[in-house]
Amino acid sequence: MQFVEEIVVDEFLPTIRSLLAGELRERGLTQSDVADVLGISQSAVSKYAHGDVTINERVANDERVSATIEELADGLSTGDVTPVQALIELEVLVRELETGGDLLAQLHEEAVPELADHGASFRVHDPESDLRTSERVVSSLRRGLRILENASGFARLIPAVGSNLVACTPDAEGIDDVAGVPGRIFDVKGRTTVPAAPEFGVSEHVATVLLAARRHGADASAAINIAYEDDLLADLTERGHVAAEFDEVDDIASSVGAAIDDQPEATVLYQTGGTGIEPLIYVLGADAESVANDVRSLL
Repeated sequence: MQFVEEIVVDEFLPTIRSLLAGELRERGLTQSDVADVLGISQSAVSKYAHGDVTINERVANDERVSATIEELADGLSTGDVTPVQALIELEVLVRELETGGDLLAQLHEEAVPELADHGASFRVHDPESDLRTSERVVSSLRRGLRILENASGFARLIPAVGSNLVACTPDAEGIDDVAGVPGRIFDVKGRTTVPAAPEFGVSEHVATVLLAARRHGADASAAINIAYEDDLLADLTERGHVAAEFDEVDDIASSVGAAIDDQPEATVLYQTGGTGIEPLIYVLGADAESVANDVRSLL
């Protein structure tokens, strides 16, 4: 099993760095300067300069790669382009070359010829394919979970029923289109514990809240539930969130929908509990990382 990302790391990245290092050296930058610009060690620059790193000739000879390297080398050497801007340009190039039938897609399919067995309908390198969309959702969710796991103090925000960070596909219609953590996120002796890798179709409660909000016009693709506290709610509103209350005693989807209808700009939904119902806050956002960062800001 080999992912296209491995092709990027093993074939594309060494070639790009080698070519860019050479072009920057030709423009008068010292080995130390090149190391700083590329974010690598001087010894690595030396290896690139002496041809000790194997490059992929098909990548090196691609006209778009050559043009991008020339443009970035000019900009980086004069300071007109920052390393961050160069990174963005290269990210865009990678996505272009991953598109079905293009260079990185070809290299991947050659490395994993079994992909052809899935037929033309299986378009793994089509950025709009269901598989690629699902990959992006789960990848975003993993990053969001890492933010929460590394956020000191998040465990205290986890309610007794557990938290779940969920994210959905752009055209989500049901729970199977929402990814979450199987078994939820729990506080185990003061430590945030994620029991399993995220999957689609494993969150019913938080997924229901997210889907209901979206059906009533909320511009959100991710959500998390945390314990309710007056101070937390106040802090979220101070940070620019619009809050709307709903009643979880009745049908959740209908109650959430009514809350969004009353407050179309709401990015925080909350209920203050009832008999046998724990009070909770739900934070909505564009993606899992932004939701996780919003919650981390409360700590």
